[in-house]
Amino acid sequence: MAVSLHKKLIRGHVYWYARECQRVEGQPRIVWQKYLGKAEAIAAAVGAPTAAPKPHEVVLAEFGAAAALYDLTTQLDLIATIDRHAGKRAQGVSVGTYITLAALNRCLAPTSKARLAEWYEGTVLRRLLPVPAARLTSQRFWEHMSYLDADKIAAIEYDLTDTLIKRFRIDLSCLLYDTTNFATFIDSFNEASTLAQRGKSKQKRSDLRLVGLALLVTRDFHIPLFHHVYAGNAHDAPTFASVTERLVDRYRLFAQHVEGITLVYDKGNNSEPNQRAVDATPYHFVGSLSPAQHPDLLAVPRDNFRPLTGADLTGEFVWRTRKRVLGADRTLLVTYNPELFLTQSTTILRELRKATQRLKDLERHLSTPSRGPARTRAAVEKDIREILHARHLKELVRVTLTDSPTLALQYEVDQTAWTQLQETLLGKSVLFTDQDGWPDEEIVRAYRSQYHIEEAFKRMKDPHFVSWRPLHHWTDQKIRVHAFYCVLALLLAALLRRTLAHQQLTLSITQILETLSNIKEVALVYPGRARAPQITYNRLTPLQRQLMATLELARFQQP
Repeated sequence: MAVSLHKKLIRGHVYWYARECQRVEGQPRIVWQKYLGKAEAIAAAVGAPTAAPKPHEVVLAEFGAAAALYDLTTQLDLIATIDRHAGKRAQGVSVGTYITLAALNRCLAPTSKARLAEWYEGTVLRRLLPVPAARLTSQRFWEHMSYLDADKIAAIEYDLTDTLIKRFRIDLSCLLYDTTNFATFIDSFNEASTLAQRGKSKQKRSDLRLVGLALLVTRDFHIPLFHHVYAGNAHDAPTFASVTERLVDRYRLFAQHVEGITLVYDKGNNSEPNQRAVDATPYHFVGSLSPAQHPDLLAVPRDNFRPLTGADLTGEFVWRTRKRVLGADRTLLVTYNPELFLTQSTTILRELRKATQRLKDLERHLSTPSRGPARTRAAVEKDIREILHARHLKELVRVTLTDSPTLALQYEVDQTAWTQLQETLLGKSVLFTDQDGWPDEEIVRAYRSQYHIEEAFKRMKDPHFVSWRPLHHWTDQKIRVHAFYCVLALLLAALLRRTLAHQQLTLSITQILETLSNIKEVALVYPGRARAPQITYNRLTPLQRQLMATLELARFQQP
């Protein structure tokens, strides 16, 4: 029988009970009864607010940055573009999904593939880009990375660049080319990689094997359009020669959307064969020359220089001429920047101070009798070369070494050489271009935009966001795929920064990703299966609310 209400009259008062009756041996019996109270008490209890149930647990997931970057991958059609070239059957998790997850991880929390599943489970990607946790092992990643070789990566990058131009309308009028290298921990005796080689490390890690990376990026927020991985012992100039044909191929794509593209590169790429190759391409160019190789230009009196105009060039001066360099007559600009002069002077004086102190110590050591064997002249000369190894020190410090009757050292700073260095070289740069019709200011601004690509390389060497590290691969094929998704990470971060800047929100990539990463999705999980978790979000700062609204991230919030 069902539960029913029953009233009892006790001493003139009505009390209510809930009871359940059942037949026992054919007779109705009360099998359960509970006292409810008087009618007034029951009514008050029904009207009283219900205490909020206590959740069993609270689950946090990173929401803001993951959702914003995921949105950009959909706008780029990234997964489908990779899958179109990968050649894997439409079965299971696709190659494009694995590479996209690797790129997003590089953007937000660079980690090894063995720990990527743990990171993934702590982000909103688990529902935006669902992948079974069992499929996110390092072995599965390795298997799917094997689908991409250098030709497929180049084809994917070409298609992505086409999408970038059409959907994002990026500025192609000025493109920047430069190279860097990354230190690796690949074992010295591991012969599986020809890319990882010892060379001149730009991170000052000559004890480690290096992998080189060349990038072509836009002046507009350093968006990468092309990359090339090369051996770490290769010099910049030969590398530039090896990519010229691919730059021309990329120009055919660019030229469909813009007329006249200027390529900017630094003096490390200079050689006559390289410049002839550039001259034969449709690109215009702005480059730089080593000032020390053109003493005639450095000797031009500063009175001949004119001031550059524009708030960004205040205080700077320029002298324009034509001269035959790298096989042809070209427009040259000699610029003088007082800030560069002070920076270079301070650096040289600091190195000069350290060198003279070490020479003083060496002089004292040679003049002090020693019980051990006497220093040889060859050993002391080697010490002197090491002390004066920094730039310009050999010109500024005069060292005299005599050995009669014993080895002795004297040194002095050549004040005349220091004055000449200040008057001729310091603070000056030499630019050359085929943009003969450009005003001086436009040529200088084009070359100064080179700092955008230097910022891109600096970003990739940051261990926190958009990082090349860690690299746990040691074959050329895997290293190329690693470089590819690292460049994809840079692409996504640069596009995010550009999107916000177009909405008058000018922030650095670090500021954007740090702010967005602190927007958390909060799930309140209650005991039992009957009640679904409640989804909410942490309290937002004014900037976080502004970013959420600008990027329209509310559409990714779970109801």
